[in-house]
Amino acid sequence: MDGNDVNTGGKCPVMHGGMTSSGTSVTDWWPNALNLDILHQHDSKTNPMGPDFDYREELKKLDVGALKADLHALMTDSQAWWPADWGHYGGLMIRMAWHAAGSYRLADGRGGGGTGNQRFAPLNSWPDNVSLDKARRLLWPIKKKYGNALSWADLIILAGTIAYESMGLKTFGFAFGREDIWHPEKDVYWGSEKEWLAPSDARYDDVDAPETMENPLAAVQMGLIYVNPEGVNGVSDPQKTADQVRETFARMAMNDEETAALTAGGHTVGKTHGNGDAEALGPEPEAAGPEAQGMGWVNPNMGGKAANAVTSGLEGAWTTEPTKFDMGFFDMLFGHEWELRKSPAGANQWEPVDIKEEDKPRDASDPTKRRNPMMTDADMAMKVDPTYRAICEKFMADPEYFRDTFARAWFKLTHRDMGPKARYIGPDVPAEDLIWQDPIPEGPSNYDIGGLKAAIAASGLSQQDMVTTAWDSARTYRGSDMRGGANGARIRLAPQKDWAGNEPERLARVLSVLEPLAAQFGASVADTIVLAGNLGVEMAAAAAGFDITVPFAPGRGDATDEMTDAESFEPLEPIHDGYRNWLKKDYAVAPEELMLDRTQLMGLTAPEMVVLVGGMRAMGTNHGGTAHGVFSEAPGALTTEFFTTLTDMTYTWVDAGEGVYQIRDRNSGKIRGTATRLDLVFGSNSILRAYAEVYAQDDAAEKFVIDFVNAWTKVMNADRFDIA
Repeated sequence: MDGNDVNTGGKCPVMHGGMTSSGTSVTDWWPNALNLDILHQHDSKTNPMGPDFDYREELKKLDVGALKADLHALMTDSQAWWPADWGHYGGLMIRMAWHAAGSYRLADGRGGGGTGNQRFAPLNSWPDNVSLDKARRLLWPIKKKYGNALSWADLIILAGTIAYESMGLKTFGFAFGREDIWHPEKDVYWGSEKEWLAPSDARYDDVDAPETMENPLAAVQMGLIYVNPEGVNGVSDPQKTADQVRETFARMAMNDEETAALTAGGHTVGKTHGNGDAEALGPEPEAAGPEAQGMGWVNPNMGGKAANAVTSGLEGAWTTEPTKFDMGFFDMLFGHEWELRKSPAGANQWEPVDIKEEDKPRDASDPTKRRNPMMTDADMAMKVDPTYRAICEKFMADPEYFRDTFARAWFKLTHRDMGPKARYIGPDVPAEDLIWQDPIPEGPSNYDIGGLKAAIAASGLSQQDMVTTAWDSARTYRGSDMRGGANGARIRLAPQKDWAGNEPERLARVLSVLEPLAAQFGASVADTIVLAGNLGVEMAAAAAGFDITVPFAPGRGDATDEMTDAESFEPLEPIHDGYRNWLKKDYAVAPEELMLDRTQLMGLTAPEMVVLVGGMRAMGTNHGGTAHGVFSEAPGALTTEFFTTLTDMTYTWVDAGEGVYQIRDRNSGKIRGTATRLDLVFGSNSILRAYAEVYAQDDAAEKFVIDFVNAWTKVMNADRFDIA
């Protein structure tokens, strides 16, 4: 057929599953349908390394000394295609690493620099990340040289750390071990706004009350890492900005002292860029044409000069010596009076009312010229806010204390999402255990496991007590930042022992039985809780007619209150658990959406979610012992009744109000049981129903038990990095 045939209309002759240029998909016809895509993130098909690739093994081949030497050399090897400020790339590399790590948020552990996600949309094209594509291209020769022995994620963070060393800071340490992803995390929720830098009001109940920012968000506007440097919604008010700084840094697990140290230490070096027309910049990387080869924000007016760059729109350095880590930030901020002015790009920034010529920083491209320094609204917040000011005065009185505090805060910023210290690799891993690393002592493994198991069986605990306690202990794990999980048995400590989702009274009763048994056999409480859960699953399998042993790996340790940063564990509190058919209260988000979010954080697939929910219902492990979704007169056997009931057309489902549905016999009208949305979604959603039908088949009983045990074991061992 002629390509110009009127019937083709010039359209692409290939039938795609979706229209990539418009961002639409065939499923967009049904916008309210449950979207399971978040459970398919980072499918193995996107990974070019193959199933046998082991990054931790590859790291053993890395010549760390040579790598660090190459990075030190890079810092002062200015390239004509993107010249370095003052001939030093330190400020650019620090900003790249900072903006990678700084996307971390404590509420759900997502973001951060642990996956190299800055290489992909949306982060690679955020307004706050203008020109960081250049930093990664500058690093490419080093990545190319070291190949698979060095991930992009590790390289990005290490580059920022080496930049600080190059500028005179004694860093606290560095750990390798971040493994790259290979696909955008497009299902991570970064906010509901449909435009970049939309007013902050969109994510606050009250923009003047920073604590009302929508969870799990931490940045004040779409496309920013932290706060607007020009002030709240671009209107300067240092005290209001201080309030937002405090909230947004708290949402990434930083206290006031760490926040002040990071602000001062971050702005002790480098500069902002706004010496030109921001409107003249080309499109961001994801919007640029193929000739741009993945680089964005082309500046037609740069003229080969670093001083002509435009990124944030603010223009100038903070200190007299922007390539040295010193006390210059404090000298400048507290040594001058400041007034609000406009940058060449038209942005609000603070400049000194009066300053000596020799105290001005030199031009980034021409050392014979000096330029005015500047401060952002967030910098002025350190002077205006009483708490931040007192901390800064403490730093000024003791420069060594400031250096140490900043070095530790930088290490925390860049390692917070790596999980426990057991995941750290390399010669520069600090020996000191830090409370934010959620330390757990090594647990015993040479005790009589069989004897302990028999004692648990004879203890009088019900099967439901065993399974629910183990589940509640393990379900806190989230793969986003490798926190939570059964290891450490923190379910017996504050705040977890008092969480409503853990049924405190029941939990205390179960622990009063398991803790003495752990002591009697020389086992950790953490191991004992998991072993009891495994025993409960084995009992349920036996009741269904299957003799199976649930795999058990001893060696978990028991954390103490002193090892636990209780405040930072508060965001891990479950407010819902679809696996135990529980909601703390009604939320704007549908229960099934919440279940998908928790499932993804636990690292489970959609089929694993289906088999676990079906098994938990069959065993009668609902929160509070409710009967919703427990379609058996004698719950406890690991049977497929949940799935056979959902798919049985002899039943109809009737909305009984208040989130409860009745199962009725179509002919007699007799009520067979009750269910919630969390149950019915496994029959109503076409994908989940397809999985449910697998287990509803007459030949599925054994497969169901085996699949449940495998998924259960994955949850129990999710945080066992010592056996991975």
